[in-house]
Amino acid sequence: MAHIAFFAPNGPGHVNPLLGLATELVRRGHRVTFAAPESFADRITETGAEHVPTPTTWKGQGEAPQMHGAELIRAMGSLLTEIKVVHADQVDRQAPDLVVHDATLAWWGRLLAHRWGVPAVENWPNLVSNKHWSLHHDYTTIKPMNPRFLLTVFRMIRYARSQGYTDGGAFMTGTNAALRLVTLPKDFQYEGEAFADTHLFVGPTLTDRSFQRDWTPPSDDPVLLVSLGTAYNERPDFYREVARAARERPWHVVMSIGGTDPAELGDLPPNVEVHAQVPQLAVLRHATVFVTHAGMGGTMEGLAHEVPMVALPQMAEQRANADRIEQLGLGRALDPDTVDGASLWKAVEEIAHDPSVRERLRWMRGRIDEAGGAEAAADAVEGLLDGGTATS
Repeated sequence: MAHIAFFAPNGPGHVNPLLGLATELVRRGHRVTFAAPESFADRITETGAEHVPTPTTWKGQGEAPQMHGAELIRAMGSLLTEIKVVHADQVDRQAPDLVVHDATLAWWGRLLAHRWGVPAVENWPNLVSNKHWSLHHDYTTIKPMNPRFLLTVFRMIRYARSQGYTDGGAFMTGTNAALRLVTLPKDFQYEGEAFADTHLFVGPTLTDRSFQRDWTPPSDDPVLLVSLGTAYNERPDFYREVARAARERPWHVVMSIGGTDPAELGDLPPNVEVHAQVPQLAVLRHATVFVTHAGMGGTMEGLAHEVPMVALPQMAEQRANADRIEQLGLGRALDPDTVDGASLWKAVEEIAHDPSVRERLRWMRGRIDEAGGAEAAADAVEGLLDGGTATS
């Protein structure tokens, strides 16, 4: 059996989408090593993979830079620093038979696969771009002739070339990958058919995550899960408003509030529970509605459990996801800057009882099942190991 080396950056939205594939490859008898920061050790070892701890200059979970919009130039500089640190830490490892890495941030995977002369599989946990649809074109503004942008690109390409990766354009885009996996169904991707020849859409590859605790609802009331993710979750005013408006409503509310101090929320009604983090998959199994920031990881988890969503996007990628949720009839998208308790609960109660939303969720669940998930991804990876050509 083969040795397959996984590489992921310091961000749960980039580690979690790789866990299902790692689990499936281990189940098939392969040796899987998974290099990521120490904070992800529990979820990685649960897959059966060997955790290889890596250093990080991004402090704490959720600190991965956002590679778009106004933050792009700063984020690219931060990414280059991380590439140098992690690449230097991993470069002397024994070469595996194949590399699997997060495509959006773990670019050291590109360098290492090239140095070792092995195929690279890039995992995209988000919407992908080409000439037919692009996040940068439709949701952000990039000035390609900005001197700071050009200098940052030059520095990244110069470092790649110093490590023997001479094709600077391919380093920046990942076009030299032997296979590009996308962990969402093609039907959720804007212009999905336009990517059919370049990407393999396998849908979410979820695991049970027994490293998290289980959760059981305390009553028969419908469950509302509220989670704004790991990066932009310090919204005490919002949480306070949700809790206030939940009083006397026949719902049980579970809120994940990140680093927000619970004391800032005041006295909570008995039907509201708050936690820094919740076992999201466990709660989604019981949820009637999911209020989400519309990160792709949470979005796919909600769709896999057929839970209608109220999306409150807080950055460009999330706005694209939220718009897609609404376009496909899977929930509602609200403006996070103007939403209040009344408008939020109005949306929650509308989609909770909307049969058309339930029908569309069943449709999307069917598309997810057809995509094949971790098994389809593992089949494609093994096709590369057998010397074949993976097909999209």
